[in-house]
Amino acid sequence: MFLSGFADEAGNSLATQIKAIKTLGWDFIELRNVEGKNLASFDQAEFEFLQKSLHEAKLRINCFGSPVANWSRQARSEEDFQKDLNDLNSALPRMQKLGIKLIRGMSYVPASDEEPDNPELEQIIFRKVKELVQRCADAGIVYGHENCRNYGGMSWQHTLKLLEAVNHENLKLIFDTGNPVFTLRRIGKPPYHTQSAWEFYSKVKEHITYVHIKDGTALINEKGEPVTTYCFAGDGEGDVRAILIDLFRQGYDGGFSIEPHVATVFHADDNPEDTALQQQRRFDTFVSYGREFEQLVKQCQAKATQK
Repeated sequence: MFLSGFADEAGNSLATQIKAIKTLGWDFIELRNVEGKNLASFDQAEFEFLQKSLHEAKLRINCFGSPVANWSRQARSEEDFQKDLNDLNSALPRMQKLGIKLIRGMSYVPASDEEPDNPELEQIIFRKVKELVQRCADAGIVYGHENCRNYGGMSWQHTLKLLEAVNHENLKLIFDTGNPVFTLRRIGKPPYHTQSAWEFYSKVKEHITYVHIKDGTALINEKGEPVTTYCFAGDGEGDVRAILIDLFRQGYDGGFSIEPHVATVFHADDNPEDTALQQQRRFDTFVSYGREFEQLVKQCQAKATQK
């Protein structure tokens, strides 16, 4: 078992991200963005600087948190699909050089102008995700699908349907404990209510290869949309404690990656100005979140051994 984290929540620069992970005493980092760029969009000099910095810090990237097929990309858009292919063409050779075996990917933002799971659209999603997974497999890399604001994240049923349709051993699940809290459960007929993290986890756990740790609470507003308040792991509605205990009882020995969202949200439309005070708050919050999560892990490991 190992701990990692989206250290871009601690700061924008690579130096700050490395400092945050080293402050926690961890050996792994989940790379997402560095100064607004990622592993696929770095130029060669930036990539070489990343290599050098990680080597000097004795850190390894365990997962590339890529934008492939994410909540900003449409399943019907060939332009967006080409972005996905371009991202993989750039990132996969670099992942091989760095020894990264897992890429975080998704299954496209749910359509808003049609039923997001109509059969014709589903076939497009399945076909495109299958091609993305195959390209990763050809490079010896696992495509880890995260339950987020995407087709598979609409419910555990959609995730299982995606797995069955793609039917590839290199498609695994990255389970995010917090995302069900503020995602509507699109099973049955509307009005939909928010998902249960425990239910989602319980239905898909045999396919989980990696876990993102996030927590919060959500209330439905007058428009029927969840409004989320993020909190430290175990303090919200993400069933984090129950999920950790069950994972340990099942013999899970993979990674946990913290994604606090407490000080900043990476797909919010109105991130606060990144002042010096905000930068320090981001760093301190990330480190505090990591330390508290370490204690939660110990508590849940102990609980898991009790009869």
